[in-house]
Amino acid sequence: MSSSDIQAAFIEAAAADADGIATAINLSEAGDLTIDGALASGGSVTFDQPRNVTITSTGDDTGVTFTVTGTDETGAAQTEAITGVNADVATGTSYFATVTQIAASGATDGNVTAGSGTAIAAVIFRGPLRLRGMYVVNSGTAGTITFRETSSSGPIRMQYNTTGTDGSTEFPSIPDYGILHKGGGYVLFSQANLSSMTLFFS
Repeated sequence: MSSSDIQAAFIEAAAADADGIATAINLSEAGDLTIDGALASGGSVTFDQPRNVTITSTGDDTGVTFTVTGTDETGAAQTEAITGVNADVATGTSYFATVTQIAASGATDGNVTAGSGTAIAAVIFRGPLRLRGMYVVNSGTAGTITFRETSSSGPIRMQYNTTGTDGSTEFPSIPDYGILHKGGGYVLFSQANLSSMTLFFS
């Protein structure tokens, strides 16, 4: 009997949590938000999947910059400056695997919280791989799933659209010997567009 070098990665994302990083705090001057949300452990957060960060303000924080520090989907150190908003949610665009600090540049106009967003950059494998196949469970909202090489901003290797039929399954076709990701593979999606996926690679 011959052996196989095929591996499998199961990917799904927990629900976004608006105060999962830092619960409500009103800063009287520049300083750090306390990392004490439900996702926190020992003063830092490690997400289930690398994802974006949100800052929710009850007042007008348009003059405040919130600098998020942690690591990105590749494991490298990363910071992102998120500009506050007026009684709304400021949504970051970088993907964080961990968050160790969120610093506000000035006093906040009321309570602010920090949490996890819905934009995901899941790690398939950080080394070279060939994507061989997949099994997908759809959510109730259609959207585009993007596979990239090297990082969340690396070259696009494949894209496909989900059906938007909640609970339906599909097996998107992977041609020939699979799709090569020389520098590691990452799959980007919105939490609303996908329930889960199992990826087969070698």
